Amino acid sequence: MNGDTAIAKILKAEGVDWLSCFPAQSLISAAAEQGIRPILCRQERAGVNFADGFSRVNNGSKIGVFTMQAGPGAENAFGGVAQAFSDSVPILLLPGSAPTTASGIHPGFQSVDHYKGITKWSGYVSHASRIPDFMRRAFTQLKNGSKGPVLLEIPQDVQDQEFPDSDFKYEPVKFTKSQANPDDVRDLIKAIVAADSPVINAGQGVLYGIATKELIEFAELSNIPVMTTLAGKSCFPENHVLSLGAGANSGTLMVDHFRRKSDLIIGVGTSFTKAPFSTMMPKGTPLAQITDSPDHINKDYKIDLGCVGDVKLVLRQMIEELKRQVGDKGITKSSGVADEIKSVRDEFYKEWTPRLTSDEIPLSPYRVFNELASNVNVAETIITHDSGYPRDQLVPFWKPVTPWGYIGWGKSTQLGYGLGLAIGAKIAKPEKQVINIMGDAAFGMAGLDIETAVRSKIPILTVVLNNGVMTNYTSPRPYLEYAAKEWDLHKLGGDYTKIAEGMGAFSKKVTTPDEIAPAIREAVNANKSGQPALLEMMTKEELNVPKYWGK
Repeated sequence: MNGDTAIAKILKAEGVDWLSCFPAQSLISAAAEQGIRPILCRQERAGVNFADGFSRVNNGSKIGVFTMQAGPGAENAFGGVAQAFSDSVPILLLPGSAPTTASGIHPGFQSVDHYKGITKWSGYVSHASRIPDFMRRAFTQLKNGSKGPVLLEIPQDVQDQEFPDSDFKYEPVKFTKSQANPDDVRDLIKAIVAADSPVINAGQGVLYGIATKELIEFAELSNIPVMTTLAGKSCFPENHVLSLGAGANSGTLMVDHFRRKSDLIIGVGTSFTKAPFSTMMPKGTPLAQITDSPDHINKDYKIDLGCVGDVKLVLRQMIEELKRQVGDKGITKSSGVADEIKSVRDEFYKEWTPRLTSDEIPLSPYRVFNELASNVNVAETIITHDSGYPRDQLVPFWKPVTPWGYIGWGKSTQLGYGLGLAIGAKIAKPEKQVINIMGDAAFGMAGLDIETAVRSKIPILTVVLNNGVMTNYTSPRPYLEYAAKEWDLHKLGGDYTKIAEGMGAFSKKVTTPDEIAPAIREAVNANKSGQPALLEMMTKEELNVPKYWGK
């Protein structure tokens, strides 16, 4: 067999049943011969985003794969990989490469070198017979330890190279998981029992660890309120009495209230990264951390108590240790926590309900989100935001109740990323209603891949918040103040309803509040019939977001 056939057979053995791609790349046909469906993107960054969304929603148990042309294809994919790296998403990248005789010669693009800073691991295969070994290493990195993109560069002559079938031996890589040191778990539970106002800060490690059930059990047993990170949003059901919602660049009043009064914050499946779209931890508050990566301990914050291990297994250890220390009924001294959460939540919604129910024209984006939540089955929906105000306005008010019901992201903030995530999520979970919220600026970056959704029969719903401007870019902070005043540099134009219609999607422009709900129902019905849909909501430039940190 040749190198391409070996790669394709290994992908099939690892459970890969579709391939995100853009030609020219000989692996595409080789994979198709093995029954792997190719899905062609309109731009390489988007193709990486497809793989990203697929891996996330499958908890990394099935891996999204993207392959592209040598040179310009590998160059164009860089942004998508950088985003996946920042959010620690396991995807496999198989870029084409110049023949080995041209390796390292200007102006050839050597992916393994250029991608080194934004991949967890990368390798270069110099002979076809070594493909099984390198693919085994790649999948080992994808399935174990901290998450991140993995790249394997295989030159075209190696892809074409023949080697004996008898040399081909491959077994799928197994996941390896471990518990934490029992002494560390015991010390952590002692600290939790002694604390008066502990708070759990849950991250996306809970999602990848499929540990929502254990997190709920531990929270209920310990009677500790739970906030989530942006990437962890949906790992704890937000209709639960102990839920505080998410904290990011924006967030709920409940998160801020309990964060401020906490005397111990327990990070579960979070890296505690300091980033513009992460909630800052209060100075002086002791921090505990449960993570599968020792690299996360003491990375950005001083960690007082650390437990390294698989989140699901460590939570189970914590449950058993808590019962051992205080009994099967758990901690009862803070029995009024749920009532306190409700009281703060009521105050929060009293402040924001006027915007959520606003009859303004142009539309309030908050009214759009409120109508969305009322006209879809949230338990059967996956929703993601885009960068900027769509994210900041959606995060505090969308209340997912199932794991991956919300795909949060933001350690890097590339405009247009959400559309590709939604396509990948729909491939992973075709039975779900998948919604992508984006602004008009984001549509300009990535909107043509709606045609990919149409062509590939991937019925997602895209909601474009069209306010005709780059929101808040006339203020000094985004550095367009004078340019906007003199040349209207912040203003955007376009009829996105017509563009979507031209690509074959169901599309509708919505201008008044009474049109929102009927349009959503029409779009959902279009999705059910197999047609992607776009709703263009003509919104106001809304600058207000729930952000209490620093007040």
